[in-house]
Amino acid sequence: MPDKVYKKVELVGASNVSIEKAIEAAYEKASKSIHNLRWFEVQEVRGNFDGGKPLYQVTLKAGFRLDGE
Repeated sequence: MPDKVYKKVELVGASNVSIEKAIEAAYEKASKSIHNLRWFEVQEVRGNFDGGKPLYQVTLKAGFRLDGE
């Protein structure tokens, strides 16, 4: 079995519904241009109030396997 190599990138997802939806938004957008996304680490959860309603922001480090691996 060959060795595998991964790379990490930082993503920020936002949602006015939930933290989970913010994570899903980051994944869905990133997966259109980054292939082989495998895992993520939540680095930070924050938010603000947009018109009196919460807007959730989640900073993730996501890992993906490099092509040819």
